[in-house]
Amino acid sequence: MDLGIVLAFIGAAAVISLVPGPDMMYILANGISTGPRGGVVAAVGMSTGVLVHTVAAALGLTAVFQAVPAALEVVRIAGVVFLLYLAVQSLRSSALPDVRGAPARSLGRIYGMAVLTNVSNPKVILFYLAFVPQFVSLDAPWPVPVQLLALGGLLLVVGICVDAAVGVSSGWLSNVLVRHRGVQRWLDRAAALLFGGLALRLATEDLR
Repeated sequence: MDLGIVLAFIGAAAVISLVPGPDMMYILANGISTGPRGGVVAAVGMSTGVLVHTVAAALGLTAVFQAVPAALEVVRIAGVVFLLYLAVQSLRSSALPDVRGAPARSLGRIYGMAVLTNVSNPKVILFYLAFVPQFVSLDAPWPVPVQLLALGGLLLVVGICVDAAVGVSSGWLSNVLVRHRGVQRWLDRAAALLFGGLALRLATEDLR
């Protein structure tokens, strides 16, 4: 691949990764709720979701969503339901009487939910349909699927650097605040608000 195209893609990926969106809000919410490790694990889960989308794009599966718009609506509905579930779970955590003695959300659960959050986001599918192909060249010596995998790998690396920084920062802030009695309960409520807001945004967005 041409070096200029690679550098342009990295720059564009960095800008896109820095723009707050559902993935970043999910990482922020988990960092606030569970600390730095939870934020970083959420970032890794999001990157795994990006990997799934990358492989799907290389296999041509994303074209199915372009040909069958109803499939994209199904993904949207699944995403809304899942985000609402996360909001309810966070609210339930905030209602526990003994916050400091409450069991922490497992890192495996955070990771799995992060993967599902990313995979069920129709905006990511549209991103792969509209953005990534602009950096693919039919004249390049590499086959198109290989180029898509390479670009997806670059996007993954850039994204995890940005997302992990967000997870660590929000988690560190959470650890500082949680030293004060009762703050964890409000942090869980803030996470629930973020998840609920993301669900509402996804439900009302125009995917065209």
